[in-house]
Amino acid sequence: MEAQDDARVRNEDVPPQNQDLSFLLPAVTAFLSEYGWYAAFACVGVYLLLQHLRKNRSTDSQSSPVSTSSQDPDSVVRRQAALEASRRRMQEEQDARAAELRERQQRLEEDKRRQKIEMWDSMKEGKSYKGKAQQSTEEATSSSSLRPKTDKKPLRNSGYSPLSGDGGGTCSWRPGRRGPSAGG
Repeated sequence: MEAQDDARVRNEDVPPQNQDLSFLLPAVTAFLSEYGWYAAFACVGVYLLLQHLRKNRSTDSQSSPVSTSSQDPDSVVRRQAALEASRRRMQEEQDARAAELRERQQRLEEDKRRQKIEMWDSMKEGKSYKGKAQQSTEEATSSSSLRPKTDKKPLRNSGYSPLSGDGGGTCSWRPGRRGPSAGG
């Protein structure tokens, strides 16, 4: 018991010290001065990883109720039937467009064949066949072009001659110096 009294006296003689975290300040500053950039990059990496995991978890939680409701056999059959019907409809549209394109190409080929026959017949009779061919091609190009050509500005004026030497302005070529090169 006397030992306990001595311990109490010793504890009472020592004034209580402030129990704050100031003793950690030198250790923390030393750590940050040594490994500060690594710690900053690690914090940014952890933040980005958490954002990525949250995004994945939210998409998984959104898709899971859909998968549980899609397990109903009737809804699966209805969905597959609707998908098949839409595929069939799109295929029919594609087939119709392909048939129309084939028909148009056959008409064009028939027109070309007829024009060649007409040119051959007119050539046999001794008539000029180029005049009709040019007229028919002009008609074909005028009907196929949707808009008229715009008036374009010429690239250079009509008085330009590359051999005259005075057309360029600031851009003029001069031959290099004669003699050995200046390299060492």
